[in-house]
Amino acid sequence: MTRARYRRILRFAGWNLAVTWWYELFLPRIGLARVAERTRSKRMRRFAKRFHGLAIELGGLMIKVGQFMSSRLDVLPPEITAELEGLQDEVPAVPFGEIRALAEAELGVPLERAFAYVDPTPVAAASLGQAHRGRLAPETAAEVGFNEIVVKVQRPGIDAIVDVDLAALRRVGRWLSHVRLVSDRVDAPALVEEFAATSLHEIDYVHEAGNAERFEADFSGDARVAVPSVVWERTTRRVLTLADVTAIKITDAEALRAAGIDPAAVAPVFATVMFDQLFTSGYFHADPHPGNIFVTPVAPGTPAAGDGSQPWKLTFIDFGMMGEVPAGIRRGLRKLLIAAAGRDGKGLVDAMRDVGVLLPTADTTELERAMAHLFARFGGMGFAELREVNPREFRDFANEFGDVVRSLPFQLPENFLLIVRAMSLTSGVCSALDPSFNLWDSVEPYAAQLLREERGNVAGDFGREALEILGVLSRLPRRVDALVTQISDGKLEVTNPRLEKAALRLEKTGRRLVAALVFGAVLVSGALVRGEDAGLGNVLMVGSLVPLGFAVFAGRGGRR
Repeated sequence: MTRARYRRILRFAGWNLAVTWWYELFLPRIGLARVAERTRSKRMRRFAKRFHGLAIELGGLMIKVGQFMSSRLDVLPPEITAELEGLQDEVPAVPFGEIRALAEAELGVPLERAFAYVDPTPVAAASLGQAHRGRLAPETAAEVGFNEIVVKVQRPGIDAIVDVDLAALRRVGRWLSHVRLVSDRVDAPALVEEFAATSLHEIDYVHEAGNAERFEADFSGDARVAVPSVVWERTTRRVLTLADVTAIKITDAEALRAAGIDPAAVAPVFATVMFDQLFTSGYFHADPHPGNIFVTPVAPGTPAAGDGSQPWKLTFIDFGMMGEVPAGIRRGLRKLLIAAAGRDGKGLVDAMRDVGVLLPTADTTELERAMAHLFARFGGMGFAELREVNPREFRDFANEFGDVVRSLPFQLPENFLLIVRAMSLTSGVCSALDPSFNLWDSVEPYAAQLLREERGNVAGDFGREALEILGVLSRLPRRVDALVTQISDGKLEVTNPRLEKAALRLEKTGRRLVAALVFGAVLVSGALVRGEDAGLGNVLMVGSLVPLGFAVFAGRGGRR
């Protein structure tokens, strides 16, 4: 069975790679590009339908691959993403008898002793496991403080299926590494390995339980977010027991309105919560599809209501697929977000290089010009507005800058797979909540907040430098007095290298002090003038950065 499954996946991948090569690479080279263009939409739909059928039939990681493809609205055509959307909800359930047998083997006791009740009908069936509602035994409920639970049980035999699927995907990744059109843009084998690591973590429910508690700690005290509690007494590698937090599915607009919640008000809060994960804490939910997020109404006046400004919470579930953004990448992402919000083409390209999307050797002059043109024409538009733009404008842009983009050494860093997935799903959920939702409306204030934080960091650095300068200045009179005494007594050796270095440090300190005073004067002047003349005030305040930079950084090379 496993060998047949392996061969089936490779046959499907090999055939579709061959078809793509024929139409997208070979035909254009012999002057038949129009044939490829005319048949592209039909071919994409045919591929999506075939993959849909393959994923439903085989299950396992093929469902995960299809779900990932369905979320890539930014890259894949709608013929593919629309066809694969249903994979989120079409996974067939495992018979309860098999689930019972696995759970009892894991827990070491009959199900009736482990729980007071477990509903044989699953509340959700996923590609790697399925969930059933239940109730805790009275003694366990008294210990944890709640009774209603959801028991998540792994699909029987899923370990072997995952091993086979990963072996096939690794083979496909090696094939793609020999296709220059792909290998120039992405390290396919590395992406497969990242997908493999994530998938193996997903089938370890102890790991998922730990993820849930870490995520909850990150949002401790945040009235916007809720996380189900883990029942560790009834949790193993293949069985996970959580508090039942089932509420309104985030994209169920009708149910939200019935509860008095405006779906359009949920979208920006959800976007900001995801931004917090990606750009601030660096630990994020990498699978925020609608089935994994509830909107939970909160009764006013209860402790859970927080400050009462928002009578509902976003409740996250399913923490099997989590991502972590290293500090260096997080700084680059913050820089990228600020540049995008400011329509700064050069800043955006610099941030792409910092993050690792562009190799350091890339000549980006033309790309900066392309980004500036893109922002000037399409910057700030929401998805609904972009759909109204004449397709000819997009074609003109592609014709003008397509060669530039294709010639640059773009790459997708290994840890970017989950980041891209999380942002793609976030955008899709927000658009489902509010068809006119404009992501810029959330990006811009969030970027402004990040910018204020960055300025605060700069101010902190300057404050520390200023204290250092003041400390040196406080000792300066005594040092100068001692120096004059030495000169008058004839004890000074002018050729002493240490003295020359000390004198040089004193000179630099004086210059930095003057620069700091100039910075303060210009900054204050700009702030005062700005009320009467905004333009001149802004110029003065920005100009104050020059003496600030000198005050903070001058002389550091000498110290080294």
